[in-house]
Amino acid sequence: MSQRSESTNLGAPRVCSIADALDVVGERWSLLVLRELGFGVHRFKDIQINTGAPRETLALRLRKLEEAGVIARRRYCDRPPRDEYVLTAAGEDLAPVLGALHAWGERHATPQRREAVRGEGARTGRAGAVRGGAARTAEAAHGDGVRAEGAPGGSR
Repeated sequence: MSQRSESTNLGAPRVCSIADALDVVGERWSLLVLRELGFGVHRFKDIQINTGAPRETLALRLRKLEEAGVIARRRYCDRPPRDEYVLTAAGEDLAPVLGALHAWGERHATPQRREAVRGEGARTGRAGAVRGGAARTAEAAHGDGVRAEGAPGGSR
């Protein structure tokens, strides 16, 4: 994307596919839902536990993502009626975006958080825990060397 090729549109917001995409998936809980679905977590309660999202907020985000065609609801039990969520083709197309966001976070956001957690552990004498489903899972499996390969869209 070249800024030189984009004309300046004074007086009105720029028409932009990035802004349009953010309207659909640019909210924290939406991205974390997509992360969980990419990891193969499909049921509401499991998604809620792994993201930490409040129940009402999660229900709204799932509905919004479904309406946008990013995820689909699939019935897995008739009595009582229970649904699970799966990525659509549009949702699967977001895997490289989530992989890039994971890699960026590993380089620029998570190291500072890890240092803060280590500092807390040194002060209290107890090891701290990094919060967040992907960080928890990856760190449990790989120690401090969390690898981007485990992220949805990362290389395997």
